[in-house]
Amino acid sequence: MACSFLIYGASGDLTRRKLIPALYQLHRKARLPRDTHIVGLSRTDMTDDDWRVMLAESTAQFARDGFDQNSWDEFAKLVHYRSTDITDADDFCRIDRAVAEIESSQNADRVYYLSTSPKLYETAVANLGYANMADESNGKRRIVIEKPFGTDLASSQQLNKSLHSVFREDQVYRIDHYLGKETVQNMFVLRFANSIFEPIWNRNYVDHIQITVAEEVTVGTRAGYYDTSGVLRDMIQNHLFQLLMITAMEAPAKYNAEYVRNEKVKVLQAVRPIGVEEICSQTVRGQYDGYLDEPDVPSGSQTATFAAMRLWIDNWRWQGVPFYLRSGKGMSCRTTQIVVQFRDPPHLLFGKDDRRNSLSNRLVIQIQPAEGIQLHFQTKVPDAGMQVRMTDLDFSFTREFQGSMPEAYERLLLDAAEGDASLFARSDEVELAWKIVDPIIDAWQTPNAPPLETYPTGLWGPEKCNEWMQSHDREWFDVCPILR
Repeated sequence: MACSFLIYGASGDLTRRKLIPALYQLHRKARLPRDTHIVGLSRTDMTDDDWRVMLAESTAQFARDGFDQNSWDEFAKLVHYRSTDITDADDFCRIDRAVAEIESSQNADRVYYLSTSPKLYETAVANLGYANMADESNGKRRIVIEKPFGTDLASSQQLNKSLHSVFREDQVYRIDHYLGKETVQNMFVLRFANSIFEPIWNRNYVDHIQITVAEEVTVGTRAGYYDTSGVLRDMIQNHLFQLLMITAMEAPAKYNAEYVRNEKVKVLQAVRPIGVEEICSQTVRGQYDGYLDEPDVPSGSQTATFAAMRLWIDNWRWQGVPFYLRSGKGMSCRTTQIVVQFRDPPHLLFGKDDRRNSLSNRLVIQIQPAEGIQLHFQTKVPDAGMQVRMTDLDFSFTREFQGSMPEAYERLLLDAAEGDASLFARSDEVELAWKIVDPIIDAWQTPNAPPLETYPTGLWGPEKCNEWMQSHDREWFDVCPILR
């Protein structure tokens, strides 16, 4: 089936850095649907050739596997541009006719990609409805929207209401690029295609699980957005919760969108709410030194750039197993990792019986940038009596599979074109995530909030977070990944 990608916000940064390079790579791999057309839409007045020239420069800079002029020349034939005003409903009718001409009036699926400011989502959706562009009499119609999916529960519910007034839920693709990463997808395979892991992936063998998304960069010039968002809205409600769901979910009966997303939703349904009286004992918040000096940050801002929390999943598999989530800016290094810390042996025959210096096994899943899996286990040190030492089995994606890892948007754009929503968020999933985060955000704005701990950049967050973890007789796995 022919397919057209309509990108609203075509002159923006996301389109140049991510979307077009990803579509170009899919073209080079011959994975795009036949008779693909890519139509850029924005206010800027440009011709097709103007946009192609601009995109050639940005794609040469950002394409992960390099840039080949011959391949680009072929790809550029698929690229078109039309100037439009996203707030003008009649413009949508004109664009609908223009795209139909590009498609030569043949039946074609369409993907409407809103690469715009989130404040324009509802306007764009309403105008797509006004122009009857969700009608599927000439092919499938799907809409892709980027996070944030609202800024709290009420706004996410309003956004979903607007979307559902024009599109069915199965036509809506809420994109979180973390789910397109190969190592996130590999979590399904690691858990459900290997019989050695699933029998011990539960409360009987797992002591706790850590999920860390650390950013080495600071806020920089993004303070205008970030100061109204903070780390809870920017990272935890979406990226970390996605990793939480995939780590904790049950095996779906089938690997398809409905079954996978059903199991993910069950995880959030089982998360124990954090009460106001528990907010200081279950969360830590911080702000890196120098945040108040960043451009556009208000004087005395209390916005958290670091957060850690302990969550409990009240179901049969995970009862009593704490999940520790943390994320922050200005940290020691850039890394996203999931650490499954197994229980200590019931009786320690070797080494000192010190539960803080655990001798237990550990599974580390590196999501980025050093994509891979390490299994840590004890071995005997040669010629040293019965002295033991932690060592590891190390699997590296780049070492095992030669070449660079595909960009997450490649997989997600292709899935949207093919109608596979497995790696996209569903409306109930988004709303459940906000139901967990909203009370924490509200509690952090009260006099009973935990102190806003400051921390120097280049470390793993506030020292208070380490003390908090130690008070639970546990330690963070603070190891920067080694690129191999």
